[in-house]
Amino acid sequence: MAKNNTKTNEVDQTGLYWPGKQTGVNRVVLPFQVVETINESKADREKAQRDFFTKQAKDDLWRNKLIWGDNKYVMASLLPEFAGKVNLIYIDPPFATGADFSINIRLGDLEWTKEASMIEEKAYRDTWGRGLDSYLQMMYDRLVLMRELLADNGSIYIHLDWHVGHYVKIIIDEIFGKENFRNEIVWCYTGPSRKIQDFPDKHDLILRYSKGEQRVLNIDAVKIPYSESFLKRRQYTEGTGGIYGGRERPEEVVEEYKKGKVPEDWWSDIPAGGQIPATELLGFPTQKPEKLLDRIIKASSNPGDLVADFFCGSGTTLSVAEKLGRRWIGSDLSKFAIHTTRKRLLDIPECKPFEVLNLGKYQKVKLKENGVSRYIDFILKLYRAEPLSGYTTLHGKKTGRMVHIGDVDSIVTEREIRETVKECASAGVKSVDILGWDFEMGLHDLVDRIGDEYSVKIRLVQIPREALEVRDATREEVKFFDLNYLEIDHKLNGKTLTIALKDFVISNPEYLPDEVREKVKKFTDYIDYWAVDFDYKNDTFHNMWQSFRTRKHPSLETKCFHTYEKPEKYQVLIKVVDIFGNDTNKLINLEV
Repeated sequence: MAKNNTKTNEVDQTGLYWPGKQTGVNRVVLPFQVVETINESKADREKAQRDFFTKQAKDDLWRNKLIWGDNKYVMASLLPEFAGKVNLIYIDPPFATGADFSINIRLGDLEWTKEASMIEEKAYRDTWGRGLDSYLQMMYDRLVLMRELLADNGSIYIHLDWHVGHYVKIIIDEIFGKENFRNEIVWCYTGPSRKIQDFPDKHDLILRYSKGEQRVLNIDAVKIPYSESFLKRRQYTEGTGGIYGGRERPEEVVEEYKKGKVPEDWWSDIPAGGQIPATELLGFPTQKPEKLLDRIIKASSNPGDLVADFFCGSGTTLSVAEKLGRRWIGSDLSKFAIHTTRKRLLDIPECKPFEVLNLGKYQKVKLKENGVSRYIDFILKLYRAEPLSGYTTLHGKKTGRMVHIGDVDSIVTEREIRETVKECASAGVKSVDILGWDFEMGLHDLVDRIGDEYSVKIRLVQIPREALEVRDATREEVKFFDLNYLEIDHKLNGKTLTIALKDFVISNPEYLPDEVREKVKKFTDYIDYWAVDFDYKNDTFHNMWQSFRTRKHPSLETKCFHTYEKPEKYQVLIKVVDIFGNDTNKLINLEV
């Protein structure tokens, strides 16, 4: 008789399992840093500064939030304040193994393709690096955090396709409970298909779950209108008896039809892909139509509710939430996505105030996560510089230039530059590259003066955030950007200030394709967006005026005006964002 070699199954519940599955989620809570406040009135700004520490001020001065960073860290850092407070989450995570992070953007009159940044490529590797296993773990961790953020009557919509929809559904069943599954919505669309020998793929899946038994569902708000011809036919049928037999009061029955039809769980009336209205298209390959989010947000939230999208991309969810009078929080790993979303929101008439935020102490946490113990050595290798010893402020050497590296999680200050340049002069060094994550305001104007004082040529170089995604600095490369050069003209006539763009030199044009560089006609072609804070207080940049390019309005204003109310000393901060998404700032001191 054959032996029974069946091994005991150690799994004690039904579910989806993969090698190395982790059900515990590591929650690293980091402080948020407000980088920019947009569309805030002067009165609200003063109230926020006056009542900064009071709870009432926080409640009264709610600001929608657009956050740049890894959504796992973003959501964990939101939990202390927002656990159980988000009413609706919609996410459109990557669900194809061939995910494309490139974006079509315009430079002057020319359209070109911006390739993925290393951060985006790293996200791709982390998501698919071990195949399906790493993708499922990525989704598991984030769905756990999303459930904790949801209100007790909250809902979540997860947008997927045939690649992973069936796997992810089992994960959501485990995290949210299969009893809280509400719908598998099939979003149908037309257009060309890649498949020739098989039935064409013509739908996505949108899985709808609630956190518990109670949930918001506003059916009447999303009913689909019947056509006039249908209503006329129905009125005739109800009134004459038709196939159903006569009704005593057919007009009341027809009134019900006038309210529209409840959408089934298959939606074929919302366009997709190339059928999205041209007025919405922003160059993102996975962009979703506003009509889709309009239905979801109206159905599962009420005015004033908090809506979140942690893979916000081009900002469709946030844009629709803004138009429908919902509060919102959005995040994305791509800096360019954050910039695109900011412009999209600003294009909405009477858009409510919102904040652009980063995660503080992010560098230190990410470097530690990547196993980087010797920070200076790591950055030198990434910059392809040789290490030096025997100096206090000089850390390396590259092609005849000395290299100084600013501390992690801090800004490079004027004092730091002076100390570095002074040591260069003492050692007979004529040039130095100063690398930093961020730089003190107004440094660009001081650098030449400091350099002339010590006869040392100074170059300011931004350490890219992409450096945080590198594990092996000897094998992986990132692009280091010099700080761009920005020249501003400003004139004060009485209390009225005029600011004009005079020159902008992008420091690393070599990162542009040759055919694109050849088409550049003027310096403003390199500028995608600029904004001004006319009363900068050495705190957050408050966007009080801005001009930016969109597909509908590709031209850029090059001049702005502001009239002050009272005589006083003011600081004016100008922020320019180039076509790569990099910021350049200019600080002006005024006395009105």
